[in-house]
Amino acid sequence: MTVSFDVHEVRHRLKQLTDDGDTKLFENRDGVSCPACETPFDRLFVTRRPATSFPENDGSRFCLVRDSDWIYVFRH
Repeated sequence: MTVSFDVHEVRHRLKQLTDDGDTKLFENRDGVSCPACETPFDRLFVTRRPATSFPENDGSRFCLVRDSDWIYVFRH
């Protein structure tokens, strides 16, 4: 099974919160579905860094999708 995600295809449905070139953070404003579990996500963190740490979370569920350039972290 191949799972893919193209943020450019749904960019008009997301609000970009940050972008430093290597990482981006988006808020899901239009019920875009997570490609891993097929349910809408709240936030999307995108990175091409080899290592990233996350602040303590509030117990939210995360899904990950990786392609050749980016890692997508979907928070539900």
